[in-house]
Amino acid sequence: MADVLLIHDDIKLYTTSDKFFLEPHINPTEILVIDRITGESTVKDIKSVKIPIPVNAYRPVCGFLGTIRLISGLYLVVAKYRILVGKLNGHDIYQLAGTDIIPYARSTTHLTSKQVDDNNTYERLLRAALETPGIYFSYGYDLTHSMQRLHSVAPDFNKMSLASRADPRFLWNGHLLKDYMHQQYERFALPLIQGFVAINRVVVNGHQLIWSLVSRRCVDRAGTRFFMRGVDAQGNVANFVETEQIIERGGEKSSFVQTRGSIPLYWSQYPNLKYKPAMVLAPEDHVAAYTRHMRDQIQRYGNQVLVNLIDQHGKEEALERGYRAAVAAAALPGVRYEPFDFHAECRGMRYDRLTILMDRIAHEQTEFGYFLSRGGTVLLRQSGVFRTNCVDCLDRTNVVQSLFARRQMEAALRLLAVTTNDHQHPHLDTLFNTVWADHADMISSQYSGTGALKTDFTRTGKRTRMGALRDGINSLTRYYKNNFSDGFRQDSIDLLLGRYTVSDGEGNTVPCPLRRDRDWKYITFPSVLLVAVSMFCASAALPSRYSSEVLLYLMFWGAAVGATLTFIFRHGKEFVEWPRLDGGGLAIVGPHGPPPSL
Repeated sequence: MADVLLIHDDIKLYTTSDKFFLEPHINPTEILVIDRITGESTVKDIKSVKIPIPVNAYRPVCGFLGTIRLISGLYLVVAKYRILVGKLNGHDIYQLAGTDIIPYARSTTHLTSKQVDDNNTYERLLRAALETPGIYFSYGYDLTHSMQRLHSVAPDFNKMSLASRADPRFLWNGHLLKDYMHQQYERFALPLIQGFVAINRVVVNGHQLIWSLVSRRCVDRAGTRFFMRGVDAQGNVANFVETEQIIERGGEKSSFVQTRGSIPLYWSQYPNLKYKPAMVLAPEDHVAAYTRHMRDQIQRYGNQVLVNLIDQHGKEEALERGYRAAVAAAALPGVRYEPFDFHAECRGMRYDRLTILMDRIAHEQTEFGYFLSRGGTVLLRQSGVFRTNCVDCLDRTNVVQSLFARRQMEAALRLLAVTTNDHQHPHLDTLFNTVWADHADMISSQYSGTGALKTDFTRTGKRTRMGALRDGINSLTRYYKNNFSDGFRQDSIDLLLGRYTVSDGEGNTVPCPLRRDRDWKYITFPSVLLVAVSMFCASAALPSRYSSEVLLYLMFWGAAVGATLTFIFRHGKEFVEWPRLDGGGLAIVGPHGPPPSL
């Protein structure tokens, strides 16, 4: 596998009244010049450009991430800070730790006051998306592709820039870089992935190993937990993540890939203030969408075992039956459906019963194998993957994926003669558990807004009461965020990915979706509830003795609290913070989408 051309890392950003100049810090031979007036950009020979400001009047940046148009015009997006994660395949991998978004326009005097407010909101949305934890990049390693994929490409592939050859499914700044895919920008355009990366050096029986875990979140149907579920007409599913476990020892490299993703049916679960909103299957052609999704997966990954961990009774039963029916109707070769009712099987913290599932799929894990190369020569290839899901594809999914990964790691270490069946390695076990728990928290935070549940089992191998208590706190936090802040997060994702683009004249000649007014009930009833709760508490706490008059007050304000709460929950969707841009297509599930007023 040939190395690719390195992207410029440390860059001097010079800003003048009419141009941006991005000059590599070390031994510069070229410079990126961007015209702030016309928006045109070009890469020139360093000797042909004279920057009309002092040589020390620059701001240091560590990567060019692209540009985006907001109401006031174009913005330059650059990486400002980075954190070194470690070396993967000989290349440094970094986590993005800070960005700058810099307007081309020198003032906003050409905008109305409302346009300025809207533009500031778009800036906040963009910053929120770029500040999401778990964004990674490398100046020389293609993080969007697995090792097996990189060993299977044509020779010309390695001559392309990292940005232009990146897998578009996992390129999170693809919209920002859409005008910078030309070869002249190959050493400036820095691709980003979102997900999780952990790289650890370990010594096992005297062998120096690098053990890494890389997860890539897909940009197709990306979003937040309740606002993005199921499949779309193109076969893309919500919360699709490709996870790769890598073991390196000198010139030997092992890789094992798994995937997760929402159940590939047309279904929704929009927030409505209830703790668990109803899951609704739309009256659409589920088999066609499922087939489209699975054919793409088979083409990319090979044979599939669909590990479905949702409940087979109760609220999740309809989803399980729908999924089972779609698999049977499509009857695709190389696909097997493996349902496992996680909650029923592991009731009472009996997580040891996961061995039942592991025994069922053991022969297929052996059959699928994993990727292994030595000195650039491919010795083994992975021929299939486990596609695991629960409802959110977070908590239950991560527990089971970590078990698949542990079994593969043990097999690979035995094959490399690093370990035998008789030896225990507590340090490696602890590291493995910690990394997979951190992985669960990161992926969960990006989708649901909180850390994962059930990570006490992943960290310690046991389910604990303290872990259950922590899960309760996370569940309540999820409830609040999913109802009252995920609309903003969904909008930020849609803006970053280009699913919503700002129009020329927006907020003036073109309506701005950010100005969508709330229904009168949104302010009135919460205000009434606040007054009623305050008066009830005052009536209960202030009197020195209780009289019939005080009891009447308590009954009146208690009834007011109950009636107001009943009304609010009955019209719950109208009190939820919905996305305003709707770039992700929330209404694809037909009549069960958001209220028309929203």
